[in-house]
Amino acid sequence: MRTGLKFTRLAALCMLAAALVLAISAPGFARDKYETIDATAWGTSTQMGSHADVTIVIYEWSTAADRQVLVDAFQKGQNQALVNALTKMKAVGHIAITGTLGYDLSYIRMEPTPTGRKIVFVTNRLIRFGEAFADTQSQAYNLSAGQLDLNDQDKTKSAGVLYPAAQFIINDKGKLELDLRQNPWRLSDLIDWKGTSEN
Repeated sequence: MRTGLKFTRLAALCMLAAALVLAISAPGFARDKYETIDATAWGTSTQMGSHADVTIVIYEWSTAADRQVLVDAFQKGQNQALVNALTKMKAVGHIAITGTLGYDLSYIRMEPTPTGRKIVFVTNRLIRFGEAFADTQSQAYNLSAGQLDLNDQDKTKSAGVLYPAAQFIINDKGKLELDLRQNPWRLSDLIDWKGTSEN
């Protein structure tokens, strides 16, 4: 009887230890390695007054080759082909909004600016069950995107914008533009934890 009890306790301790090792090695716990950017998202227009905390974790930067894959995909089949190409890409980051588990980011690029860096990201938007079941028009807006302007000289001037539901279209003048389902969210109070990874 005691042997069985000891075995059960030992098995429970081993499972707990394994869970802790997995948790510590997960991207969400790797702030010292990956670059993490915390921000506050503020609603605009009809969402004025609403706000939420946003965390963006960057595992690595997308390459020029990744960008070309997306450009080629869009030229062949516009927004849906772009979504399909993003689906096939590995996760290069993660975005989470307060109260959600978040989702992977498929494309993140960084460009230097005179005062710091500009970071652009885009990924597939998770289509909720209610949208799919009701076959709503919102399913066409199947991308989430955003831009961060990080000012290394004056951190208070760092800002950004988040587009929760969007699609890329060609406008009447033949130019590529972002068509939004909802108003953009303004990002402020950015804190950049640069980490130690070599991106």
